[in-house]
Amino acid sequence: MIAWTMAHLGEFELIERYFARPARRAVLGVGDDCALLVPAEGMNLAVSTDMLVDGRHFLSTVAPDRLGHKALAVNLSDLAACGARPLAFTLALALPQADPSFLAGFSRGLYAIADRHGCELVGGDTTRGPLTIAITVFGEVPAGGALLRSGARPGDELYVSGTLGDARLALEVFRGNAAASSEAFARVRRAMEEPQARVDLGIALRGVATSAIDVSDGLAGDLGHILRRSGVGGVVDVDALPRSADLAAQSEAWQRECLLAGGDDYELVFTAPADRRSAVAAAASTSGTAVTRIGRIEAGAGLRFVDGAGREVIGPAASFDHFRRDPVGPAP
Repeated sequence: MIAWTMAHLGEFELIERYFARPARRAVLGVGDDCALLVPAEGMNLAVSTDMLVDGRHFLSTVAPDRLGHKALAVNLSDLAACGARPLAFTLALALPQADPSFLAGFSRGLYAIADRHGCELVGGDTTRGPLTIAITVFGEVPAGGALLRSGARPGDELYVSGTLGDARLALEVFRGNAAASSEAFARVRRAMEEPQARVDLGIALRGVATSAIDVSDGLAGDLGHILRRSGVGGVVDVDALPRSADLAAQSEAWQRECLLAGGDDYELVFTAPADRRSAVAAAASTSGTAVTRIGRIEAGAGLRFVDGAGREVIGPAASFDHFRRDPVGPAP
């Protein structure tokens, strides 16, 4: 739980104590006006930015180390969706006050996932204000080899990594709209607060997948981005969607809502030709990531949902939208 205490850390002491490390791969890292990065020969630089705002993207009860993990994980997930290998990131951090206990936990969680993926902090900014975290991440991908949203073609098959819906279930338990045992709640809460960036899978899917995106705002909405950019339609078998035992214990209506419109999963949804099933399986095995075939791409436009018997079912009303949907905080 985030509990602020008064402290006397100045901005530069804060940076030096919690966020300064010698650069390993960057030409120049923390401590100058700009960082200097040089991608390897024949590689493109992949860049993505995400912002996390207290009360909208996370609850005040989240442990600081988990918040540090998630802040970088959601950015690494964007690199994964492009098949890019992480290089470095910058951190812009607004804090109500410079609390040492929060900063120690936050930086510990941040560096743990950064080290796991070989991604170093090379700069950023700090200021006083409502708790807000903005990270820009840099990666590299072979020129012409990035996975894009625009490559899906009729006849391709649809896949998703991991399981879906646990983060949304945790949120609804927080809100009092769903019930779960203490053990189940701990598991789904961890899924919400410590998502896994599928970087290794994204890299393994280069040359195999025809399109990809990470599931941040809900499967239906994010898959819709692929369909629109590719100019195709899609069919999803809702009964084939991978889910945890904790979500499977909920009502069918709650399961479908969490699976299709939940968001905060940070799994990869991607397409691949039907004759590349063995290559998809190899990518899953190489990366140590489970993948599930959930549908297909078809000519036309729009997204249809069917059950295991092929009967059409009603999909979700909408996926998450920052200007149309409620934030993560408890419902009023």
